Amino acid sequence: MSNLWSPDIYQKAWTFSTRKHAGQTYGGACEGERIPYINHIASVAMEVAFAAAMTHEFLDADLAIQCALLHDTIEDTDVTYEELRELFGGAVAEGVMALSKNQSLPTKQSQMEDSIARIKLQPKEVWMVKLADRITNLYHPPFYWNDEKILSYQQEAQYILDQLGESNAALANRLMQKIEEYPAFLRGIV
Repeated sequence: MSNLWSPDIYQKAWTFSTRKHAGQTYGGACEGERIPYINHIASVAMEVAFAAAMTHEFLDADLAIQCALLHDTIEDTDVTYEELRELFGGAVAEGVMALSKNQSLPTKQSQMEDSIARIKLQPKEVWMVKLADRITNLYHPPFYWNDEKILSYQQEAQYILDQLGESNAALANRLMQKIEEYPAFLRGIV
């Protein structure tokens, strides 16, 4: 079984995402380091591509890759659901919408629970994107996070794994490994 995706579909989503995330950055591992945000997007897509290649059951790799490349466009740019639907279709727009936090909810925990509930209504390919997103977010914490934030993020990752891990064994195993390794980043700063 081959879970390949279309290079043309990948390129269309990659180009769109690159344009929409242009100029955005995030904090790196070293003080003052700013990393282009598109690196995060590429890492999520790479994790999804890895999982697709390692998965023996059929999955819609085009849906998974597009959602990976576009997963933060509604949440972090001026892109709308309607725009994604028009350009990439309803399944992709629904997947990206589910992966977007509802920032009108009062707490980060309620936002996470709401997002997970909406993701669980989507195909497993969308679940995979959330797992891949958290894997990449556990590569290294930003330099300005204290130990409390690092431990909180690790616990949140465990919640994501518990809720969505059944969607893909390769990603679940990778996320479990990252969760286990994450305490190595503790700095003794609370």
